Amino acid sequence: MAMSRRKRARVIRAVQYAVLALAVVLIGVLADWGTVKDAFFNVDAASSQFPAIFTDALVNTIVYTALGFALGLGIGMVLALMKLSSVGPYRWIATLYIEFFRGIPALLVFIALGYGVPLAFGIRFDIYSTAAIALGLVGSAYIAETLRAGIQAVPHGQVEAARSLGMSQARTTVTVVIPQAFRIILPPLTNELILLTKDSSLIYLLGLARDEYELAKFGREGLNATGSLTPILLAGLCYLIITVPLGYLSRYLERRSGRKEEQGLKVTA
Repeated sequence: MAMSRRKRARVIRAVQYAVLALAVVLIGVLADWGTVKDAFFNVDAASSQFPAIFTDALVNTIVYTALGFALGLGIGMVLALMKLSSVGPYRWIATLYIEFFRGIPALLVFIALGYGVPLAFGIRFDIYSTAAIALGLVGSAYIAETLRAGIQAVPHGQVEAARSLGMSQARTTVTVVIPQAFRIILPPLTNELILLTKDSSLIYLLGLARDEYELAKFGREGLNATGSLTPILLAGLCYLIITVPLGYLSRYLERRSGRKEEQGLKVTA
């Protein structure tokens, strides 16, 4: 006799719980907890990381990310408008830029700025400028596409209403379209900020002074100095201090945007 849909769902759920419980038991039995404690929860290794992991590494990671995001947002806005332009060459240039920087690893961008540009042009940037430019170039390609989608999602009636009031195309874009587009794209922009936070770890490739370390580099140096994985664990927790609130912010903005959209549909109906 075939099971009903509800009973089949209960059986599948019970199997999933059983598999999860088995995995927990196996981890508890097979793990060498003494070694795990020494490797990841070494109190002496942890204490040696403070307060520098907060005052230097965490702060530097936030600064590198903020600079890159600010530059990426500015470039991304220009690229999005170029992509939507009626002038063909602008669209081609924006498309070429976006496809190029979305297609190559951020690692290569950091190497090119840190070693290629000084070798080819004799221009050497400081660490903060290099981080800002590298993260900005990579982030702007993704931000541009997000902005373009947000601009195109603004109801065309809003544009027509603004133009009927005598606003120019440029003023309509700046005062009507872009503010509404930003409300639409805030959640994906927050996700892009999280990605840039993790990409900021690539700055270690260029060689950093002690006071320029970001979290990943700080954790690796702590690993070399102590022989324990505890500094790596602490660095990971510090990344979570940044990314988890941003993740909650993104989900909050998504829910808020969804509620506003539902309210708008009710009013329209």
